[in-house]
Amino acid sequence: MRKFNQTVLVILILFGILSCVEEGQQIPLGEFEKGVLVINEGAFGVNDGEIYHYDPITGLIKSNIFEGKNRRPFAGLIQDMVEAEGRLYLVANTGKVEVVDPRDFLSKGAVVEGLDISRSIVTTNQKLFIADWGPYDANFNSPNSYVAVVDDLDGGGITKKIPVSSRPEKMFVSGNQIFVATTAGKKLEVISLDSETITSFQDLEGSPGGFFELLGTLILYAYDAEMVYFHQIDKTTGNIQGVLPVGLKWATSNFTLSEDGEMLIITSTGWPDYNDAIARVSIVNRQVLNEAIFTGSGFYGIGYHPGLKEIYVGDNNGFQGNGTVIVLDQNGQQKKSFAVGRGPSGFLVKE
Repeated sequence: MRKFNQTVLVILILFGILSCVEEGQQIPLGEFEKGVLVINEGAFGVNDGEIYHYDPITGLIKSNIFEGKNRRPFAGLIQDMVEAEGRLYLVANTGKVEVVDPRDFLSKGAVVEGLDISRSIVTTNQKLFIADWGPYDANFNSPNSYVAVVDDLDGGGITKKIPVSSRPEKMFVSGNQIFVATTAGKKLEVISLDSETITSFQDLEGSPGGFFELLGTLILYAYDAEMVYFHQIDKTTGNIQGVLPVGLKWATSNFTLSEDGEMLIITSTGWPDYNDAIARVSIVNRQVLNEAIFTGSGFYGIGYHPGLKEIYVGDNNGFQGNGTVIVLDQNGQQKKSFAVGRGPSGFLVKE
């Protein structure tokens, strides 16, 4: 009887543990699973890119978390940060990708050989696909751009390079295909995952800035000196179904989605004045709602926290030392600012 009671007790304890796990009440979140991760690109030639963590509730800022957790500097210029497959990928345009655990930022692996000017990454079929400009030619053009393939989600060696048109940036996985947007080529190209080759391409209006989904529709944002363009993409074929142009001067590739089908876009007059602003654009209504909800100089990245309705603007301070993050409310009124690393260029908001 005593043995039976012990067995019952063990079962009850296990049942209680499993119940807590299912309810999600007893599993503590990882150190970096909530809050805002700030990409600090780093300074050219110094290669001091790093990631900061900002808790918008407490205001606590943790600096250089890659180096702090892995006891070595990142040692590169961080171009992009992508979370996928239970991993966080830090893409350096100095030719490497670091793979970390998003909970604690401990290293899980890397791609450190065979890349040139890596720009972004997607994962599918248990593989990595890395957009890379390829080496510069004598005139600093990029005629040998490619998408590199790595057969392990934790990194390793490159098994193939898929040639694409000049300067690929953002990518999007749809079914058995990858859509690739190239900035110098100004093309939308489709890679078949069966053959790992380009199967079709189309010309784009403007220079592409990135993909996003809105109300079930895949859209590719692009821009030129006078307009922004919203290309509606068929997710099955990759064909451009239509283009919605909106008049907005001096738009850049830096944007984020906010509320109600609206987009926040950094605009900049460029050298020598660098009059920068945050524009609010309605994608649904195809109009500029406000050309400048906030103005300044040195705007280098933008993000949005939907829960707190806060806008984050990265200010590079002219790369004269470290940068600053400016926190705005949804109407563009400044709430606070805080110091970060060199060239704050992007945000990953984790609610």
